[in-house]
Amino acid sequence: MAPAPTDDELDTLIRARLALLGIDLDQLPPGTAADPETGAPGRDTALESLRSFMRTTVLPLAAYRFGGDSALAQQVAPPQLYPSIATAWTRS
Repeated sequence: MAPAPTDDELDTLIRARLALLGIDLDQLPPGTAADPETGAPGRDTALESLRSFMRTTVLPLAAYRFGGDSALAQQVAPPQLYPSIATAWTRS
């Protein structure tokens, strides 16, 4: 298993992803204090929140793999929307 990313690596990823969306974190006030006029969080606070989200949500989801015999294994076929009609057509 790969080692957990460092804060600097996550900051680089977060800034790159936000830059692709046209969001510049440098527009936020520096430090942890929120802007009293707009309520915008400080740059450090926003980055810490995004790092926490990446570690607790995105990374575990990316690491998940379907098991062969587990209860969460993929279904062979998706469920049918109207099974009564399908069984009437196929007689199975």
